[in-house]
Amino acid sequence: MEKEICGKYEIIDAHAHIFPEKIAENATVSIGHFYDMPMSGCGISEKLTESGNKIGVNRYLVCSVATTPHQVNSINNFIAGECEKHKCFIGLGAMHPDSESLESDVEQILSLGLKGVKLHPDFQKFNADSLEAFRIYELIEGKLPLLIHCGDNRYDYSAPQRIANIHKNFPNLKIQAAHLGGYQRWQEALECLRGLENVWFDVSSSLAFISPETAVKMIHAYGAEKCFFGSDFPMWSHEEEFERFMKLGLSEQENKMIFAENFKNFIPVD
Repeated sequence: MEKEICGKYEIIDAHAHIFPEKIAENATVSIGHFYDMPMSGCGISEKLTESGNKIGVNRYLVCSVATTPHQVNSINNFIAGECEKHKCFIGLGAMHPDSESLESDVEQILSLGLKGVKLHPDFQKFNADSLEAFRIYELIEGKLPLLIHCGDNRYDYSAPQRIANIHKNFPNLKIQAAHLGGYQRWQEALECLRGLENVWFDVSSSLAFISPETAVKMIHAYGAEKCFFGSDFPMWSHEEEFERFMKLGLSEQENKMIFAENFKNFIPVD
């Protein structure tokens, strides 16, 4: 990879995960076991920025997932603390549909200055369009955007049709549909999610599994102006994902939009 190619672009990583140092290694290994693949790095803040610096990333959207309700507050405090230490971080809050204090969870996220909510229905084991999840969307619609994991052919929790159902019921909720809207369920994602006004897409954990031709087809079907670059760190290194992205052969303007400009329209960057 040529360093000067990276230097042509402002790059925002719109999908990255971090964990407290004392659990980072175990958390990273657990993710690898869940997806049955080796991780490229360890999910701590310093390793994230070290990886991103190699391609010139200047901002990172960082998050973590609450697999139980009692983890919500501590995760949100951790993410906010890391954003304070690393001014290049844009933090998302964690929520869980089984929480008995959803209103105060949202209040905490807002008070900490976090910029949105991250949900992973497959990890958290809930249907993305369940009535329990709808309670979250009701509280954040118009206030906080949602980054949600989408697709997995082993489960139905985050099937693309469920994401479409969220949009139908909460049209003013800004949704970032991860993994081109349907990890391992690419055609279903295209059929269900193209043309939805308030749904955006990141390319993380997608380009390693589909051909460049399929990726370009999906990006153009959704609209290049609706897509973001993302690493899904520590799943992949930034160099790997950058090289895969550049093989798509998109136009210079499309590259600039996807690397940074589109994201700024989704979450304003200071």
